[in-house]
Amino acid sequence: MRVDFTKMHGVGNDFAIFDATAVRSRLTPDRLRQLADRRTGIGFDQALLLGAPHRPGSAASYRIFNRDGDEVEQCGNGARCIAALLFARRGGDRLALDSPAGTVRARPGVPGQVAVDMGPPSFEPRTLPFDAPAARDPQLLEVGGQMLRIGIVSIGNPHAVLAVTDVDEAPVGTLGPLIEQHPRFPQRVNVGFMQVIDAGHIRLRVHERGAGETPACGTGACAAVVIGQRRGQLAPRVQVSVPGGALQVDWAGEPTSVWLTGPAEVSYEGHVEV
Repeated sequence: MRVDFTKMHGVGNDFAIFDATAVRSRLTPDRLRQLADRRTGIGFDQALLLGAPHRPGSAASYRIFNRDGDEVEQCGNGARCIAALLFARRGGDRLALDSPAGTVRARPGVPGQVAVDMGPPSFEPRTLPFDAPAARDPQLLEVGGQMLRIGIVSIGNPHAVLAVTDVDEAPVGTLGPLIEQHPRFPQRVNVGFMQVIDAGHIRLRVHERGAGETPACGTGACAAVVIGQRRGQLAPRVQVSVPGGALQVDWAGEPTSVWLTGPAEVSYEGHVEV
């Protein structure tokens, strides 16, 4: 069966978006893993499967699969790309999407940009989940014989954030996988390496669970900002410089939602056989 898709990216974090209402059963994790290959498939960080809305007033629902075939709870840049696609198709200045982590509200920003409401962050270990008796910052985590001080937070999906002095020198490729698969994170974790430039600007690299390091991670940007803000280092609006470009994160503190803003672009459209 032929299935259409739209290839999109948000500052280099790339997605294949499938209108999967009628063919979802054919887009199995194994087939998506094959399609994610950058030599023999489409190539993407995540596959986003659009479906019918679950709630009155929502424009659509979506599911998220990492390139290793595992389904995950949330994807900030993916939500922005879906919203941009639906705004282009339908128009309007507001919409709601049903995600595995709950309802995501979206609105257009300046031309070419979309903002999404990622909901309030949670710092409770059970919400990630993370094996710890209570919420605290930092949490201590022993990895490879060294004791790390990490911030943990759920942005609808789990994140661990490490402060570094120079993000270019951060051991993303070695330490990222070790933290991702640490037994205290039973569902694995996304790992952010954050360098604070000033109160309104950070640099960030993220090792995403099931995908490795990506040019950008929307929920990772949100996680880094809320951890930094709770430590008194960051302002309510922060520019997040990632390898693929720049994102903006706005958070007014607990119990308010985190807003993520950035570009969302169509690369091309195509079809595959499933």
